[in-house]
Amino acid sequence: MALRITDECINCDVCEPQCPNHAITMGLEIYEIEPSLCTECVGHFDEPQCQVVCPVECIVFDLDHEEDHDMLLAKYQHITATT
Repeated sequence: MALRITDECINCDVCEPQCPNHAITMGLEIYEIEPSLCTECVGHFDEPQCQVVCPVECIVFDLDHEEDHDMLLAKYQHITATT
């Protein structure tokens, strides 16, 4: 399942550089996560690094983009094959 950033985001800039897939970008008001690039760090780390560093814990699972570990791994493999 991809992650999303809630309205509680304080734009502290710590999550964006942690994303190995470059899925996090600054939106109109807060940071946003592109679901097609978010693998919850599968293929890179044991846990989502953006969640680890977020000081306000505003990065949650995106229930509109449910994916299991195998799907996230396949997405990771596709992303790395095309870059």
